[in-house]
Amino acid sequence: MNADDTTFLWARPGPAKRGPKPRFTLDAIADAAVAIADEHGLEAVTMQEVASRLGTTKMALYRYLPGRAELDALILDHALDSPGPLSGGGWRSALARWAEELHRRMRARPWAVELSQRPHVPGPVELTWFEGALAEMADLPLRGSEKLDVLALLAGHVMSLARRQAQVERPEADLARGLAPVLSAHAGEFPRTASAFSETADDGTQDDALRFGVDRILDGIQVLVTERGSPDV
Repeated sequence: MNADDTTFLWARPGPAKRGPKPRFTLDAIADAAVAIADEHGLEAVTMQEVASRLGTTKMALYRYLPGRAELDALILDHALDSPGPLSGGGWRSALARWAEELHRRMRARPWAVELSQRPHVPGPVELTWFEGALAEMADLPLRGSEKLDVLALLAGHVMSLARRQAQVERPEADLARGLAPVLSAHAGEFPRTASAFSETADDGTQDDALRFGVDRILDGIQVLVTERGSPDV
């Protein structure tokens, strides 16, 4: 997808034009497409299905969207929605909230994970997510490319976990249950593995992968910015 594919997302209402008014808004089209994805998965979202949901024809829908790439851009921006406020508590706390909020959105709509990882140009809502997080890193001694890499690391962790959780609600706990009979019977061969799974079950830290990964990423960034001379967290 190139930048021209998403220009319609930035359109602002202009003066009323002569002639019949459009029957649908982009929001209405996005609502219909998102509802289909929520109910039946991303593969069910087609121009034909969206048109049927709206009570119109596929050809009529092309008045609003040139094709599937533009529909994908529209529904991804719609599914993400604007992030909540991040400021307060320092850059680490803000970026942790950013990752947790992104995870909440993606876990609610796991099909958006696949959509976000297809080649695309970010729309206005996605760029709002970038802007909010970058504002929290404004005073850090990092280059722009490094700040973007921080967001890529956090988003990659979030997306990977959300994809796993779409398949299994509590992946670590389910894995532990599945392995329990094997590890019990073969504990002598795999003592460290048996111990690790036993400890996570006992101390209640199973399925804490989101915050653990986010904290370790931010620990690494903290080391780097401290070496360069940074504001406190």
